[in-house]
Amino acid sequence: MNYPRELDPIFNTLAKKHIRPVIVGGFVRDALLGIESKDIDIELYGITSLESLEEILAEFGEINSVGKSFGVCKLTFEGLEIDFSLPREDSKVSHGHRGFEITTNTSLSFKEAASRRDFTMNAIGFDIITSKLLDPFEGTKDIAHQLIRAVDLKKFGEDPLRVLRAVQFASRFAFRLDDALFLECKRMIQNEVLEELAKERIFEEIKKLLLKSKYPSIGLKLLKKLDGFTYFKEFASLDAEEFEEILKSIDYLASQNISLKKLTLMLALLTAKFSTKERKDFLDRLTNKKELLSEVEIITSTFIDVNNFSDFDIYLLATKVEIKTYIYYLKALMPKENTERLEKLEKRAKELHVYEKKAPPLLLGRDLIALGITPSAEFSKILREAYLAQISSKFQTKKEAIEWVKNNLL
Repeated sequence: MNYPRELDPIFNTLAKKHIRPVIVGGFVRDALLGIESKDIDIELYGITSLESLEEILAEFGEINSVGKSFGVCKLTFEGLEIDFSLPREDSKVSHGHRGFEITTNTSLSFKEAASRRDFTMNAIGFDIITSKLLDPFEGTKDIAHQLIRAVDLKKFGEDPLRVLRAVQFASRFAFRLDDALFLECKRMIQNEVLEELAKERIFEEIKKLLLKSKYPSIGLKLLKKLDGFTYFKEFASLDAEEFEEILKSIDYLASQNISLKKLTLMLALLTAKFSTKERKDFLDRLTNKKELLSEVEIITSTFIDVNNFSDFDIYLLATKVEIKTYIYYLKALMPKENTERLEKLEKRAKELHVYEKKAPPLLLGRDLIALGITPSAEFSKILREAYLAQISSKFQTKKEAIEWVKNNLL
């Protein structure tokens, strides 16, 4: 299995001290799926304590012990962020995703340590010294069959976040849940376990579903089958046609090669059929990021008649949204027969130089001050009226703008 060979000096040092490094978790899973991964988690066997690990790693780079209470040591090395950990055990002590007591246990075998993981595909290790896969729960077989299976159904049910992890993995990899896991996830949702989760944890899983899936619709369909819309209840108000339109729109956006504002657009499309109140309730249940919420609301509340627009309409649109971003939203939502109209809108916005930003105002505050006008509420009104006149093509230069103000507003 390929892994960053820059890590070999660390692995060689560990081996000389009779410490066995095993790459675990998502990196191994993604390598088997042919997916590039930057997250590297390494479990160490044959080491006595985290403190002794820190001493060994100190010569290689900056150590961050933020995860020390969980038996994790983070190292920045050769531009890589690596998590080193000791074998751990989980004990359920209270409700919710964080209701676990985590203890390190250096006497554990790999199978015992891997038994705490959620899915068999995440419980595979790669032994650096022997160059062999460690697969005590047949995760490689499940990957080959495109199947998501719990390592331990009883332990799985102790962590409510794992329901959403199952959904987002199914969506990202186009895998299906095995029957027992499907029923367990459905049972957990019906028992309202999602109510135990902090919104930030829910948001992270939904974000991965939307941004990392080739077809995010797979995840939404699965969530519906699992009765997940008893929690995300705004979707329950949609009819079959509206729901299908949402699925098509997010799949379209997922196919587009964009990075900036993609999450904003995904959330806007996801909530496009909601009422304003439903959209607010849904997004408030996901995140406290006010800027993101504001951007979504602006996109979903903005309108332009794509069948009948003028230059003024385009100029005005650019004052509300970035047209470059908004075009993706419209293309995702609108039927194919509107493609020609949207291309015309896009082309004209570029010609008017407002595709990525609004037209800069010709008249500024200092120009009004030069005319002897004192800054006040009236001051802002004059600037606003002048800008509307500008994008209505009443004038084209600053000199003309000043004359227009003198003749029409003073």
